[in-house]
Amino acid sequence: MSKRQTVKSLLALASTAMAAPLVRAQASSFPNKPIRIIVPFNAGSGSDSASRAYGEIMSRMLGQPVMVENRPGGSGVVAIQAVKAAPADGYTIFLGSTSPMCVMPVLTKNLPYDAFKDFRPVHGLSVGGAAFIIKGDSPHKTLPEFLAAARRDKKVINVGNYSDGYMLVATWLGSVGGVQVNHVTYKGGVQLQTDLAAGQLDLGVNDISGIAALAKEGRIRGVAITSGERDPKFPDVPTMKELGFSDFETYVFASFFVRAETPDDVTIKLANTVRAALLSPEGKAFQAANAGNPMMLHTKELGDFQRREYERFKKVADAAGIQPQ
Repeated sequence: MSKRQTVKSLLALASTAMAAPLVRAQASSFPNKPIRIIVPFNAGSGSDSASRAYGEIMSRMLGQPVMVENRPGGSGVVAIQAVKAAPADGYTIFLGSTSPMCVMPVLTKNLPYDAFKDFRPVHGLSVGGAAFIIKGDSPHKTLPEFLAAARRDKKVINVGNYSDGYMLVATWLGSVGGVQVNHVTYKGGVQLQTDLAAGQLDLGVNDISGIAALAKEGRIRGVAITSGERDPKFPDVPTMKELGFSDFETYVFASFFVRAETPDDVTIKLANTVRAALLSPEGKAFQAANAGNPMMLHTKELGDFQRREYERFKKVADAAGIQPQ
């Protein structure tokens, strides 16, 4: 090695040695300014409310303001671009959900982000199953009865949904249930449920947390849920697995993510703070008063969950011949 090469090597080692304490110092002082949570939905949505509630608890724990910014549009792309444009320092958090983090990577060509390479999981917020719902006074008491009648009558069933993820769930049902499905797409769950209750749809797919009001009135009825276990707030709704569809499991979730380059220590500190907020008395009070269940998945566990959900949706799309567009 030449003298010049030796000097360069020593300088590189010195630079690395100085950088490591600097990163540790930055992480230990985090946060020293306000934190933003970028939410890809309008104010007042369930995920927006959860971000604000837990953000307020986190603010007290971290000693800095935690502010929510709503950036709806483009199925989450507008919010994602705002996060990607911000420094990877933990001060900008993305509220990621099933659609942008698992479904759009399956169904959309040329996404301006990679859900796995551009972001790193921090911690889950809420999780629940999707529900299959029918008209409240339907003569069919169970989902198998409903499917059997459709097969017997060779009927194409009109299934309401309001997202690509729910469309894939309905496609999956058609495949395992042996029925033909016609997708009817809505902008939200309220109108979907109203039309279902009025008999304009045969079946609906909805976040189970969103069906409480009309289900309580008896206008609609949940006949199955896609989670691995029954929802404690809807104990009478059986899982798809209980009904004989052994591999039919998927979830609706909301979680925090940061840019992939965010330092480990900062990410872990955020994750631990979110977990503490979920477990706090205030966090438990919010959970008791609102639909959905706490999602106690920390960093790698959340990443593994995200990957499993992506693979499930990809398998359904591939089997149905659905190509990215």
